[in-house]
Amino acid sequence: MQPTHMASTGEAAEAQSRPILSVRNLKTYFPLDEGTVRAVDGVSFDLKASQTIGIVGESGCGKSITARSILGILDKPGRIEEGEILFSRPSSDGEAPAGAVDLVQLDPNGVEMRSIRGGEIAYVFQEPMTSFSPVHTIGNQLIETIMLHRKVTKKDAREMAIEALRQVGVPLPEQRINEYSFQLSGGLRQRAMIAMALSSNPSILIADEPTTALDVTTQAQILDLMRDIQQKVGMAIILITHDLGVIAEMTEYVVVMYLGKVVESATVDDIFHNPKHPYTRALLKSIPRMQAVSRERLASITGSVPHPYDRPTGCPYNPRCPDFMENRCDVREPSLSALQVGHEVSCFLYQEDSS
Repeated sequence: MQPTHMASTGEAAEAQSRPILSVRNLKTYFPLDEGTVRAVDGVSFDLKASQTIGIVGESGCGKSITARSILGILDKPGRIEEGEILFSRPSSDGEAPAGAVDLVQLDPNGVEMRSIRGGEIAYVFQEPMTSFSPVHTIGNQLIETIMLHRKVTKKDAREMAIEALRQVGVPLPEQRINEYSFQLSGGLRQRAMIAMALSSNPSILIADEPTTALDVTTQAQILDLMRDIQQKVGMAIILITHDLGVIAEMTEYVVVMYLGKVVESATVDDIFHNPKHPYTRALLKSIPRMQAVSRERLASITGSVPHPYDRPTGCPYNPRCPDFMENRCDVREPSLSALQVGHEVSCFLYQEDSS
């Protein structure tokens, strides 16, 4: 009996190590009259069960489009041109995946995708004020979400909605459930949005800038709330932000994006203590430090993100890079290659010239 037990334990460990979501060479383009915007241009990463990964970069680097591509909620004329998004549904015992489905191949408006969207993969939008309907109460929208993904009566759904608001720390949830989004503060709206996302017990939560426009105290409360809920229910989190402080506090693995591409990916410790890509280093240097000399100017990244219709040839970061190498960085684009297990970087500083 002992070998059988050991085998089952090994299988469970292997199941836990397999990704619950695997994004492979994702390319999402927006064909417009002026030209094609390559918003996401070959992004790859894995997300394991109960893991938190962060996607970081400046505005316009493709973070949110990557998340929206996963759920199939792209604004027209955006479309996925290439790649795979493999989602492995957990089995009933929560151990081994019940089977992977390529979300790219699903009809965005089909029954299967709609059951996954909001049910198994939930999304906390960047601005809850524009995400909630202003003409329906918070309760009506919560109840509708619960009834869409669970087979319960409206009365039971209301009780579940009240309990969801209570779990995310909304005071007087029996009263708040009858209020409209504009009657709530920014922090309460964000809590209500998290309650809606968690109402169907998702296995993955995508949080897009969940602390934007919130004061520092409320930001800390929201992050603590997400961490506590993750520990209780064991969901995985994709955290999209430009705030490296949030990345340091919340994530285990980090994907750094620039102009639609992954330029570096590694554990959070490697990103902060052993950054390799010049862009990652520049982002870290721009963080205010407690030990900084009084009135010392913060380091900034020279230039700006190129216009999507005027992308540079070669490495997309080369016009702003302090380590720019002429006739190399401006001619070819470096591939994303592994420096060590779990640490990949796209830079010629770490690649042999094969030209």
